[in-house]
Amino acid sequence: MSGSQEEQVNMGYVAAIVAVATIGGFMFGYDSGVINGTVEGLKKAFNSDSIDTGFNVASILLGCAAGAFSAARLADIMGRRNMMMIAALLFILSAIGTGAAHSSTVFVLARLIGGLAVGAASVLSPAYISEVTPASIRGRLSSVQQIMIISGLTGAFLGNYLIAHYAGGSTEPFWLGYEAWRWMFWAQIIPASLFFLALLIIPESPRYLVVKGREDEARAVLTRLFGPAAGAAKVIEIRESLAQDHHKPKLSDLIDKASGKVRPIVWVGIGLAVFQQLVGINVVFYYGAVLWQAVGFSEADALRINILSGALSILGCLASMALVDKLGRKPLLAIGSAGMAITLGIMVACFASGSIVDGKLHLSDNVGLIALISANAYAVLFNFSWGPVMWVMLGEMFPNQIRGSGLAVSGFAQWTANFGITMTFPIMLTSIGLTGAYGFYAFFALISFFFVRAMVHETKGRELEKMEG
Repeated sequence: MSGSQEEQVNMGYVAAIVAVATIGGFMFGYDSGVINGTVEGLKKAFNSDSIDTGFNVASILLGCAAGAFSAARLADIMGRRNMMMIAALLFILSAIGTGAAHSSTVFVLARLIGGLAVGAASVLSPAYISEVTPASIRGRLSSVQQIMIISGLTGAFLGNYLIAHYAGGSTEPFWLGYEAWRWMFWAQIIPASLFFLALLIIPESPRYLVVKGREDEARAVLTRLFGPAAGAAKVIEIRESLAQDHHKPKLSDLIDKASGKVRPIVWVGIGLAVFQQLVGINVVFYYGAVLWQAVGFSEADALRINILSGALSILGCLASMALVDKLGRKPLLAIGSAGMAITLGIMVACFASGSIVDGKLHLSDNVGLIALISANAYAVLFNFSWGPVMWVMLGEMFPNQIRGSGLAVSGFAQWTANFGITMTFPIMLTSIGLTGAYGFYAFFALISFFFVRAMVHETKGRELEKMEG
């Protein structure tokens, strides 16, 4: 659009639409983080061992992979808004089912349903935002999604803490005689219902409407967003771009026809996606309460620490938003890798200095404080670097022809690694202890630094059409 046309942007309407769409990111974070305070309750209710507990926690990620992979195609058929509404209903169904579950089988099924919703939200919310916002501010508005994800995690931590506090513990009876951990899941019904109701008042994506031949509806939406002249011009622009797009991306595009091998840029994308999980961040998000209780903090203190970690993580995201277009992507990733290797290393040293009492690791007050500070610094560093920047890079680093396929493969690798790390933490906790587990994550944080230095190329300021692969 020209500058004169952009001056007519209805920023209030755009902001309202983005606010609604990013509730999907909030739900993404909330559904991922609510498990954090419920692990003890799950163990007691289902009499589960470390392997069962790991699968109960990690099962949502299998649904995430399926939801993310299928959501884009279904959104092309049913519409972006309609698919987000389905995701909202799945969030509600999952919340009801997980809270009511009386067996691991029912619980895992409900978590898989929640995973479908999380996977769909992770793809659809930013896609919808990009299709209804002006190009000049698209990046900033799209990045709100990451803040909302962390806000959702923090909201889950806060809700878990308050419920456990007033119940007297996560396994204690609460309202209507049901255990507190069940209410932690049921509390999710409130934001999920708000998400569904808010979606009723925002429009469908104008690009989807043009694809379906509903140009009058698309023109009305675009006119309200950008003004009459820009709205009419944008409908024509979308129609012409669709008419010119004769090539439908295929997974086979990821193979270099000259060499017959997978394109190097694809391996870089997979590496970024996998390393983001191998540094262990989701262990903090999913098992934070277990971690801090394991080193001697009470359940109430552990849940308060989770809230602090979430709030600091939001500050890390804000700092990243301010600097990613100034310093660049590669420097932020390198800073994050080095910082996480150091802070994780400090945590390993703290855990190694502890003593085992009644089967649990106990730290002295001073060492425990150092471990606490290091853990929060680690969370901030991740959300300053690999948290948001990995997604920024995956969205822009691939050439146009393979962007969709590259994102699909990298996203699948990300969720698979997420599942593996989440599933194995309880096993490592009982076999090699916190020292060994965090030593594993510190090692990969260090390796990720050299991966960034050797393999990642800066994308700051480069046009998408000039990306090479």
